[in-house]
Amino acid sequence: MSSEILNVTVKQVPKKKIPMLKTMKKYWMFYIMMLPAILILLLNNYIPMFGIIIAFKNINYVDGILGSPWSKLENFKYLFMTKDALIITRNTLLYNSSFIVLNLVFPLMFALMLNEIKNRFLAKLHQTVMFLPYFLSMVVISYLAYAFLSDTNGFLNNSLLPMLDIEAIKWYFTKDFWPYILSLVNTWKNMGYYTVIYMAAIIGIDEEYYEAATIDGASKFKQIFTITIPLLTPIITIMTLLQVGRIFNADFGLFFQVPRESGVLFPVTNVIDTYVYRTFLTVGDIGLSSAAGLVQSVVGFSLVFFANWIVRKIDSDNALF
Repeated sequence: MSSEILNVTVKQVPKKKIPMLKTMKKYWMFYIMMLPAILILLLNNYIPMFGIIIAFKNINYVDGILGSPWSKLENFKYLFMTKDALIITRNTLLYNSSFIVLNLVFPLMFALMLNEIKNRFLAKLHQTVMFLPYFLSMVVISYLAYAFLSDTNGFLNNSLLPMLDIEAIKWYFTKDFWPYILSLVNTWKNMGYYTVIYMAAIIGIDEEYYEAATIDGASKFKQIFTITIPLLTPIITIMTLLQVGRIFNADFGLFFQVPRESGVLFPVTNVIDTYVYRTFLTVGDIGLSSAAGLVQSVVGFSLVFFANWIVRKIDSDNALF
């Protein structure tokens, strides 16, 4: 009898599949609610992707996009085989890498400090003041920077440097300072945005963790490194992955407006976006610009998947997808 029981194979009953049409009929109201967002997504994100073919064509305005002759990979060769290709690629990658680190360290540090302010009014006031630069355009920020760095009327040359017995510096003709200036401007502009995101995540942490740690005698610093930062790891990972996806894209306004088109600074301020823009003004070939945009998108897309794959290997719970 026992051998007969052992020989019995229990077949799992397969789940009944619901036809797609029946599902749509059942939830038709939700599909109608989704329709406007789907249409916007198609119009804004997918239909314009037809323009990718411009990157592979030698555009002739008489023949149009479809009638223009194919250029194969000539537009891409221009981007990677010019004498400035190494400089603009190096600047783009190094600047964005430093921005990723700075936009993690300083906003996280300020979020932790603001969380310790018990007066809610002061905390909100500080958040608002920090968030304000994020809404300013790079044109406005470039003039604010000029007010500090102007050779003749700048605050640094007229007020601060004389107090320190330092000779006036021609900031827009001295390239050594600009990697630090651009990093400082970018961090100042975006710090409030990232700080608010990390603040929202910190506020969502259950207070019982901190109460238990306090009872066990853990100091504030111990609580930060054993409770706050580990629980913020998922949001830190997501924000970092999103920035990694744009590591080949430079903030055009930052690198074009703030240095004020000073040719002396091109070796340290020229990036892919500004280089393509200046070339377009000179040559007028939109195929070159499209090729650069396609390369940036493909590289960013690949880097997001690669970085997410690494995160998934280390800790799958912190992966973006």
